[in-house]
Amino acid sequence: MKLFRLLTLPLALLAVASTGFAQQTVLRVGHFPNITHAQGLIASQLSREGKGWFEPRLGGDVKIEWFVYNAGPSAMEALAAGSIDLTYVGPNPALNLYSRSQGEEVRIIAGSANGGAALVVQADGRLSKPEDFRGRLIGTPQLGNTQDVACRAWLKKQGYRITQLGGDVKVLPTANPDQLALFTAGQLDGVWTVEPWVSRLELEAKGKVFMEQKDSITTVLVASAKLLAEKRELVKKFAAAHAELTDWINKNPDEAKKLANAALKEITKREMPAELIGKAWPRLTFTAEIKREDLAAAVAEAQSVGFLKGAPDLARLVEIPK
Repeated sequence: MKLFRLLTLPLALLAVASTGFAQQTVLRVGHFPNITHAQGLIASQLSREGKGWFEPRLGGDVKIEWFVYNAGPSAMEALAAGSIDLTYVGPNPALNLYSRSQGEEVRIIAGSANGGAALVVQADGRLSKPEDFRGRLIGTPQLGNTQDVACRAWLKKQGYRITQLGGDVKVLPTANPDQLALFTAGQLDGVWTVEPWVSRLELEAKGKVFMEQKDSITTVLVASAKLLAEKRELVKKFAAAHAELTDWINKNPDEAKKLANAALKEITKREMPAELIGKAWPRLTFTAEIKREDLAAAVAEAQSVGFLKGAPDLARLVEIPK
């Protein structure tokens, strides 16, 4: 009789009974296979090993799903499409999405890394001063990503006419692994990129650092505006856990390097030599702080090369959940 009564319960009640104890919040988080995204690399590796960093700090009913992107514009497309909820990304793609959506799609919730980006040139002397760049070919990770914007802005400051398809110096957006191959073959005169690719270009392709961005913002942590509006407390916990992880990285660099290398091996199927990690790591400053004046400078730089139309109001861009 009891079984019969259960079977005759309204379907809606049966649905609640069958799912009420199985509901789980899933956060989809993006990062790149770069050392400049160390927090994403380390946290994703800990998740992979069943020792998640974010999961216990967010609550037992939260699951993290990690997604890997080559560069910022791709990650921002995924965020705008609702395919991911948060991501580590360079400031320029975040600014671009914020501007295109009139501030409706994305929020920067924390800083992540400064430095770790550089312009690497062939060591044969073909590029030894700014005047040598005319007619040359420079690689960047992706059209509109932070290093692509920095490259175009710097070339423009040197007096060169730069367009998306040509100009006095041709900028060629191409994936980091392809950059390394093209540079090694001598088909790129220079590459503007981030770690570990800067050090790989030096050690594996005998490149020479022409100019290093030591203090500029390289990586920030962003969330979709929708997630922040609907699950503010969860985003607050995520940002706090990110800051805690950043502090742990700074206090435990040796262990952090091992975890980052393990993640890169899992993603790229290639383990980085200790020499490479050791060369790349000191170029970075990991910090959860974000300064609005640095973002204002990034806006001015992007506008100078035509990637931001108008002057977006940054009032809502940075939102530290409290």
